[in-house]
Amino acid sequence: MTRVAPTTPLAPVTAVTVVGLDAAGAPPHPALAPVLATAALVVGAARHLAVVPVPAGADSITLGPLAPALRRLAEAVAAGMPAVVLASGDPGLFGIVRRLRTAGLPLRVVPAVSSVAAAFARVGLPWDGAAVVTAHGRDPRAAVNACRALPLVAVLTAPGAGAAELGAGLIGWSRRLLVAEHLGTAAERIRAVTPGQAAAETWADPHVLLSLADPEPAGSAPADVVPVGSAPADAVSERGTAGGMRADNQPAAAPAGGWALPEDRYTHRNSMITKWEVRALVVARLRPRLGRLIWDIGAGSGSVGIECALLGAAVLAVEQDPDAGATIQANAAAHAVHVRLVSGRAPAALADLPEPDAVFVGGGGVDVLTAVVARQPERVVLTLAALDRVAPAVGLLRAAGYTVEGSQLSAARLADLPGGSIRLAATNPVVVLTGERP
Repeated sequence: MTRVAPTTPLAPVTAVTVVGLDAAGAPPHPALAPVLATAALVVGAARHLAVVPVPAGADSITLGPLAPALRRLAEAVAAGMPAVVLASGDPGLFGIVRRLRTAGLPLRVVPAVSSVAAAFARVGLPWDGAAVVTAHGRDPRAAVNACRALPLVAVLTAPGAGAAELGAGLIGWSRRLLVAEHLGTAAERIRAVTPGQAAAETWADPHVLLSLADPEPAGSAPADVVPVGSAPADAVSERGTAGGMRADNQPAAAPAGGWALPEDRYTHRNSMITKWEVRALVVARLRPRLGRLIWDIGAGSGSVGIECALLGAAVLAVEQDPDAGATIQANAAAHAVHVRLVSGRAPAALADLPEPDAVFVGGGGVDVLTAVVARQPERVVLTLAALDRVAPAVGLLRAAGYTVEGSQLSAARLADLPGGSIRLAATNPVVVLTGERP
């Protein structure tokens, strides 16, 4: 019988301790003092190092570029030297934890109250159904589109991607913005503003922006300065958030009721609606998701745009018929999503709209498609019933630099016959073209 020698225990790996400093202004976590007492290296922003007693024998690094700090932290771990990283709030929420993990550093994280949690607490709102996004270090359009699409969004901002820039992108949407500055300090201030007012202001960095679907008409007068610990009732009323809030607290997940819904789930006129078989392919080609803006041109009943909104995208529905516009709004309300209606005739109605990520052209001629490709969205999807319009559309897309794919959909649905037999009832064939920009 072979005897197995006992294994030698591995030496414990020295972890980097990441400690969050409370964004709500509370004292540091009790765990901070003992880890600081033994730390050989302390890393943090200047404002964090200024409020934490760094031991006399420890080296400190003020964060600017992250690469030098990562190198020193890796050297400390390799040498078995305790290291501490100071961060704001919960460093696992769009914070430094991701970068440290990517660098392969072993971590112990001691979180504090995040700035997002503190902002919601200050105004007395629940946030279990909110979407939390960041505009820090990335294209702020995704954060703007999240605010356009969803009724309750918290945005972590950055210089050049803050309340002014986000407010400018939300002009035309019924949104009330709460901007929380200097959280946890004596200068803390929370203001309720309209998007236009946010765009015209200068805001202190860092700040947190809360975007709420506004139950009141756009442009109504907001409250002025909000004292710490209070907020005006009209600024934080759940009337602006609860109506469109999903019961499963998954604001940007796939819709619980599915998509490519039957036509009878929408109000429409004389069968003027994209059939569900076609809609399934169109929505798949548009690739809607949180952070994207979709144009639905010639929206009709709004079914395509509504299903994009159900998947988390922001949607602009362009429709020239006032009766159809009312139908779009009623259908969007029935499905508890926000679709912004643009009343007017394309292409003129497209001139001042924000840049789209993808466009569905459900109505209009060559002039509309020409105006769309001039804006160079990533993807253009159109449906055509007349075959003589296919070749010009393909040529136009290719001339604009798009790779084009197309399919003809000829669906036949089961239909009952007398005596219990079943037949196939054909729907009108439709050509679906997709242009994708390389």
